[in-house]
Amino acid sequence: MGLRLSPDKTLVTHIDKGLDFLGWRIQRHRKRGATKYYVYTYPAKKALSAIMAKVKTVCRQNTNLPLEALLHQLNRMLRGWTAHFKHGCSSATFGYLRAYLWTQVIRWERRKHRRTAWRQLRHRYGRWPAVDEVELFDPARVHTTWYVYRGAQIPSPWPNTA
Repeated sequence: MGLRLSPDKTLVTHIDKGLDFLGWRIQRHRKRGATKYYVYTYPAKKALSAIMAKVKTVCRQNTNLPLEALLHQLNRMLRGWTAHFKHGCSSATFGYLRAYLWTQVIRWERRKHRRTAWRQLRHRYGRWPAVDEVELFDPARVHTTWYVYRGAQIPSPWPNTA
């Protein structure tokens, strides 16, 4: 096929130092409370900072829109991002994103209603931002699946000769 490795793009690294691939960080860590080492995959910092920048941009764009429009924009974006990263050790990252998301939306509400007290805003929108039937998507509630072992389900191309 004529394919060649590019020395500029090729990286040989130790698994303990880890590597970033398609938004994932793949690295070997020692399991807490044990002496065994395991390979973990979790969202890379670059991927997390990208979604945080998108959330910040959407929340800073326009305070003239109703909260419902903001929630629809954020929910679409966050559902797709969490669907991509739910197959790994992403729970801590999702919790961090939840806290950041809540802060940004609350700041948006404070900018929209400058002279309204915090207690009145919380009464109007609730502890977790929601309007009518539209609620802000909570990334921390996404169920993550770690490493599903499928060894017995993968068909072998070789016949059993044993």
